Amino acid sequence: MGILLRVLVAAGLAVDAWVHWRFAPDMAPGPNAPGGTIAGDDLFRAQAIVAVVAAVLVLAWASRWTYAFAFVVAASAAGAVVLYYYVDVGRLGPIPAMHDPSWYADKTISLAGEVVAALAAAVGFLTAGAGRRERSADPVH
Repeated sequence: MGILLRVLVAAGLAVDAWVHWRFAPDMAPGPNAPGGTIAGDDLFRAQAIVAVVAAVLVLAWASRWTYAFAFVVAASAAGAVVLYYYVDVGRLGPIPAMHDPSWYADKTISLAGEVVAALAAAVGFLTAGAGRRERSADPVH
């Protein structure tokens, strides 16, 4: 089951990265964007890069900590897409207002990848090292 979880996490994060990288140019700030904010295109590119890093880490080292990192990356992205669809929270410190009340196929694809990655990472976190704990509790080994 370990390799399946790793592949699910990595695949979900890869989908997340692909969608964010593809839409980054569309999120570039306009000429009247307020100062002191991080550009939306930079946020989208950063999300894509962090998702790729998390996917590679889980594929290379399936530990509780890499699964935890992957969960945070995927769950935060899923939470953001849902939050910004339903709520116009405005600007949050350096994060620009990103309310987008429209829904389209790429948003669904991204959310699906993020949810799959988050769920698989949560299961991976809970089960990583379980075999070692069982063997250490066995007095024969």
